Amino acid sequence: MRKVLLLVLSGILITSSIGCATLEQMIQPTAQVDNNAGAQALPPYSGPKARVAIADFDVKAAKATNEIGSGLREMLITAMVNSNRFSVVERQALQAVMREQELAASGAAQSGTGPQRGNIRTADLIISAAVTEFEPQASGGAAGIGGGGGVGSGILGGLLGAALNKAHMALDIRIIDSSTTEILSSTRVQGQASDVAGGFMAGFFGGWALGGGLSMYANTPMEKAIRICIIEAIRYVSQTIPANYYKYQPGV
Repeated sequence: MRKVLLLVLSGILITSSIGCATLEQMIQPTAQVDNNAGAQALPPYSGPKARVAIADFDVKAAKATNEIGSGLREMLITAMVNSNRFSVVERQALQAVMREQELAASGAAQSGTGPQRGNIRTADLIISAAVTEFEPQASGGAAGIGGGGGVGSGILGGLLGAALNKAHMALDIRIIDSSTTEILSSTRVQGQASDVAGGFMAGFFGGWALGGGLSMYANTPMEKAIRICIIEAIRYVSQTIPANYYKYQPGV
């Protein structure tokens, strides 16, 4: 009887170890691109920059909205500027800029004040993105073995039975030469994350805020998937743009 009991307990411990390993694999945020670009972390950089403009995001995913697309664009711009590799020219505020320049040149404004015409900088490259997948809760269930019944809902359920949510998103990225409209490169960037309910891995990415329309996903697996996807997009773009486009000194 003792031997039988020892065998049963040994089996439970082995199964528990397998379950823990499986859970650890499931809760690790992952990201991937369709090629090997961006596989390594970006090193610090202080050299010449590429001048780019970020087009409005094309929202194709059923569960995303134009507001979400705008928020993702904001995050991409922030991340590109903070990478120190890009001079990003803003186009959404261009009409307001033009009105100020026209006012300064009209003679109606105070003499010697206001912006001057002829100084607007143009971008050599357009970064285009389409939101093709946006799944805030792609799947869920118990984190035990099998995600639910069997051993996971029995003895191991108490150890591994926390609620598990998954989320993922994908962006189709294109790098376009603004002089020729030629697509220099394109890829599909994906971000995926899983999280155990109760704040597991909270603050994994820290710092920079979610863009407008995305605040509802704060401290959820979707936030992690979004951040991973944006980071991988920056890696891909920075490592794929041809070297001859990096020609602008900081502040010029």
